[in-house]
Amino acid sequence: MNFRTSVPRLCLFFHFSFFIVHFSFSQTPRPLPAKPKLIVGIVVDQMRYDFLYRYADQYGAGGFQRMLDGGFNAKNTQYSYFPTVTAAGHSSIYTGSVPAVNGIVGNEWFDQGLGRSVYCTEDSTARATGGNPSKAGWMSPRNLSVSTITDQLRLSTNFRSKVVGVALKDRGSILPAGHTGTAYWFDGRNGDWISSTYYMADLPQWVKDFNARKLPAQYVSAGWKPLLPLEQYTQSTADDVPWEAKLTGDTKPVFPHELASPVGGERFGLISVTPFGNTMTKEIALAAIRNEQLGKGADTDFLAVSFSSTDYAGHAFGPNSVEVQDVYLRLDRDLAEMLTFLDGWVGKDNYLVFLTADHGVVDVPEFAQSKKLPGGRYNLSKALTDVEVALKAAFGEGDFIEATTNYQLHLNDALLKEKKLTVNQIYDVVKTTLLPQPGIAAIVNLHELGNAPIESSQVERLRNGYHPKRSGDIFIGMAPGWLSGSGYSTGTSHSTFYKYDTHVPCVWYGWKVPVGFTVAPTNVSDIAPTLASMLDILEPSGSVGEPIRPLVEGLRK
Repeated sequence: MNFRTSVPRLCLFFHFSFFIVHFSFSQTPRPLPAKPKLIVGIVVDQMRYDFLYRYADQYGAGGFQRMLDGGFNAKNTQYSYFPTVTAAGHSSIYTGSVPAVNGIVGNEWFDQGLGRSVYCTEDSTARATGGNPSKAGWMSPRNLSVSTITDQLRLSTNFRSKVVGVALKDRGSILPAGHTGTAYWFDGRNGDWISSTYYMADLPQWVKDFNARKLPAQYVSAGWKPLLPLEQYTQSTADDVPWEAKLTGDTKPVFPHELASPVGGERFGLISVTPFGNTMTKEIALAAIRNEQLGKGADTDFLAVSFSSTDYAGHAFGPNSVEVQDVYLRLDRDLAEMLTFLDGWVGKDNYLVFLTADHGVVDVPEFAQSKKLPGGRYNLSKALTDVEVALKAAFGEGDFIEATTNYQLHLNDALLKEKKLTVNQIYDVVKTTLLPQPGIAAIVNLHELGNAPIESSQVERLRNGYHPKRSGDIFIGMAPGWLSGSGYSTGTSHSTFYKYDTHVPCVWYGWKVPVGFTVAPTNVSDIAPTLASMLDILEPSGSVGEPIRPLVEGLRK
């Protein structure tokens, strides 16, 4: 190498390299992607998809209709697992997951190690805040096995983002708020909103002030009268039909409902069955925004709201009742008030709202029968007695079934081992005993789903709902339109893999959301990944969903 010629070249190289390094470090940093100031997740408990449109001619312009006209509607959004119940639904929405992964296989399940039923949010280490003795406060999200999108939001901002969950039901606020947020729920025993020591030692002053307003007492004293003249409830059956439940104090299941306090029960529990439970939830949601200053900081905040009264009223009166129509008409007004408030609080383009449901609902069987539609009530208690008799006849004495939850039989493993029996042997007896009975569509061995005698999408839903530590051994599948019920002939329920339980709304509105719709198949577990994609953050730890592509790819610039 010629030293004299290489030195200038070397100097030029270092000079050029310095220029590149200096240039790259002196550039103005790229701005972070714009994000909404506040996200509001709305879950309407038991809102079947058709309720978006069923009362549309009586909805105002500012609630459901505003979101549909100015937002994005994923029209074909379904639950991809069984069972479709409140805890599992809220968990799937916020984890982007399914019970097989997130562990919330129902509102409750049988724990073989404990030998008892476990409630989804129970926590023996937690107590109600502020020394409140109520066991309604012994709750936390510890049974949820994965993170939520609200957890991921807080992680992405080093926990500067605020997350608050509110709902009448503890599970409707705790599970959406995740492991790192804060949750408040309603205690019907005394009419207060409470929390647990998992979150805080004492309630913040604003919650105490909210409780001091004594809204439940005001609602109870006013009673429940229809919003409109009864003749205008044209989408409902007559007000007086035999398959609707009577509220405490009522002599008939008709308006007006006096809301009498049950003796020895929850003094304010009946509020949950009325539209005022939703209105009260709206009020504390707005109080949380104001007092926690949600949406006023530099980072995105999140309010998770679950409206539970639609579920309570739906169970009691059924989806074709005047009462349920009244609940939705009033909820529409509550939503309009929330959206108008958000317009003024953070500005129309600075908040993002999504609205969905935790499950749907089946028509009251007696209503269906009155219209010559299939459906009925199945006496599961009697069926289990029949199964026990058959099992003893086949294999001798013993308690072969330890528990029944979520239409699943949990077998006594110790007894099977002692008698050298297999699950298949028990399954054969259960199937032979129950399958011929009216209302039963299938009996499935959950350990052999590959051979399940049911339609493929139903197999997939059972697989997605099966958790080896919390699920049962044998599944009892109801026929379409049927539900389990013994000793009563009023009201209705949910929990199946049929479309009336799985098809729910999924409407997006606000910040950057395009106006439009898609009928492409969408899973509820896609909601959390969609939020993650919109916010450019990581999905929850157990997420199995995918972003809703037409929505995310169509975001306004």
